[in-house]
Amino acid sequence: MLSTLVWFPIAGALLITLLGGVLDFQNLRRISLGIAIATFAWSLFLITKFDLSLATLQLGESLAWLDPIGLTYCLGVDGLSFPLVLLNGLLLMVAIYISYDTQRPRLYFPLLLLLGGGVNGAFLAQNLLLFFLFFEVELIPLYLLIAIWGGERRGYAATKFLIYTAISGVLILAAFFGMAIFGSGDAVGFTFNYQDLNLDGVSKTTKGILLLLLMFGFGIKIPIVPLHTWLPDAHVEASTPVSTLLAGVLLKLGTYGLLRFGLGLLPDAWQAIAPFLAGWAVVSVIYGCLTAITQTDMKKMVAYSSVGHMGYILLALAAATPLSLVGATFQMISHGLISALLFILVGIVYKKTGTRDINSLNGLLNPERGLPITGSLMILAAMASAGTPGMIGFIAEFVIFRSSFAIFPIQTLLCMIGTGLTAVYFLILIDRVFFGRLSVEKAASKAVSNTFPFAKWQEKFPAIALALIIVFFGLLPNFATKMIEISASAIAPNHLQLQPIALAANLKP
Repeated sequence: MLSTLVWFPIAGALLITLLGGVLDFQNLRRISLGIAIATFAWSLFLITKFDLSLATLQLGESLAWLDPIGLTYCLGVDGLSFPLVLLNGLLLMVAIYISYDTQRPRLYFPLLLLLGGGVNGAFLAQNLLLFFLFFEVELIPLYLLIAIWGGERRGYAATKFLIYTAISGVLILAAFFGMAIFGSGDAVGFTFNYQDLNLDGVSKTTKGILLLLLMFGFGIKIPIVPLHTWLPDAHVEASTPVSTLLAGVLLKLGTYGLLRFGLGLLPDAWQAIAPFLAGWAVVSVIYGCLTAITQTDMKKMVAYSSVGHMGYILLALAAATPLSLVGATFQMISHGLISALLFILVGIVYKKTGTRDINSLNGLLNPERGLPITGSLMILAAMASAGTPGMIGFIAEFVIFRSSFAIFPIQTLLCMIGTGLTAVYFLILIDRVFFGRLSVEKAASKAVSNTFPFAKWQEKFPAIALALIIVFFGLLPNFATKMIEISASAIAPNHLQLQPIALAANLKP
């Protein structure tokens, strides 16, 4: 069942590549969208087969592949990975849908489908080496999507992304080999299987080294300051559909990898470096937010906001309590939906006005000559990102702050400053771009038209759908948290589960 989520979009990509020469753009787009819809529909069907009361991996598949090197085709899903699979399927549909006039569609749409299948494979892989293979599969499609269909500096941005991701892969692979060498038992032989690895008898020093390799490897992917510099360039140069997938899903491979393999396999070492991780989270949150305030490019502002909001996830992972891990996973979903909505809206503004410079735009909420619905959706997205009650962002951030405060009170309070700073930079964006009055003189000086074409309903439909989902999970978060809770409790270290209770009772743990 799970293999369908991986190989169906990949097979569809191969089919389009081979047969797409006889089809025009619209037919290629419809076929690609149909494949993405079918993949997402299958993931929704699998919810009926998923037992919410079980913390163990479900719907497992295992097939011997290259036993001498420990590589097994082993898939499984639990409450930590299933929500991310659903998020990937949803945003893959959105990315294909908003690809309207793309050049070279015979290559473009297969790359998107290959990207979607590879990400699903990474979230479902239960063999470390298999995870790494899927983790690297997404590298080439994303590089090409930026390098071919990106902006003026697309070559620089794509190359920078490639170098950073290659370094990330080397660090992760080194850590995985170390885990396999030290964690394989005589009963199972040399293996990369997640369930068969046992690192309890490994020295603290070795565990620390392995965890540091994972932390920096996945930290590049998240990304954490100062390993983040590839992200703003990639976002600015990438097209809107690619930015939607990059921010919405691909960054989550970093946080998911830290949760699954760092905390899951090295809980003792995790406890030792947890204070450092919490401090690092503070740096990412504050830096990302302050840098976003200084931006004049709407897209770069949203890109730096991602750096800050991914820091919340790192804080929750550092706390490593069952509730904080629920918050971390829910924040992955929240950030994925909100960032995707923001990039879609920025894309609409750029398409209709020809600029993303917040100093060149004004009055777009005007119903007669502006983009009133786009502006209204931008206000909603900004409110969700700033943690306004009734939105998914509030639930995710509240759970993270509530659960992390007992473990890291100072770091949590400093991270909470980020919510206020988020409101600041989005108020700057909304005030300058959507409010006020655009004079003819200013329009002429900035080469921006005084009247903008209205966005069509089919262009706004994905943004409206995402906005409704954001509000839905903001009002009814239990639909997602029920799937996460049991698995989060199972992976949280026992000694950290008891610590918040002991602190609350003013007792020594």
